[in-house]
Formats: sequence, structure tokens, C-alpha cells
Amino acid sequence: MPLEEKERIIIPDENGEEHLFEVLFTFDVDQNEQSYIAVVPAEQKEDEEVEVYAFRYEEKEQEDDDLALFPIESDEEWEMVEEMLNTLVDEESDK
Repeated sequence: MPLEEKERIIIPDENGEEHLFEVLFTFDVDQNEQSYIAVVPAEQKEDEEVEVYAFRYEEKEQEDDDLALFPIESDEEWEMVEEMLNTLVDEESDK
């Protein structure tokens, strides 16, 4: 059975250094008509506790498959994203 290839993206940090991340999920929230992406560092070891990063994103019209990422700033937005992540993780673990 072939291993499923994870989608990967590069995200620069505040110092301009680029880091490779694996995409866990992307999802849309109808309440605020926004799209979100959850990623984990690609270099992370299997047995380490995984730190998940989430961003609001918009697809850029002009460039090739590029995303504009925005930090999630409000508590309400974080709660909504965490709830969606928990739901998606539960669904994945049931498979």
C-alpha cells in the first residue's frame, strides 16, 4: 500500500528564514466565510509531541498556487479553529 504523500508548504518566519511544514487540514468556516489551514513542522520526529500551527489564508489570484497567510488574532476565531481541528482529528482517528 503506497504511503500517502503529504502536501508541504514553506512558511517564512519573522526573520525571513523559510521553514517546511506539512499540511494537516484546510477547511472553510461558513460563519465568517474564511478559509483556514493547519500545519505541523515537517522536520518533527514521529514520537515528539506535535505542535500544530493554524492560519487564516487567502489564495493569491496572480501567483502560482501561493497562499497569503494571516495570524489568527481573536479568541473567538481561535476557539472556532480549535473546535474544527478537534473534529477533524477525531474523524481521522476513527478511520
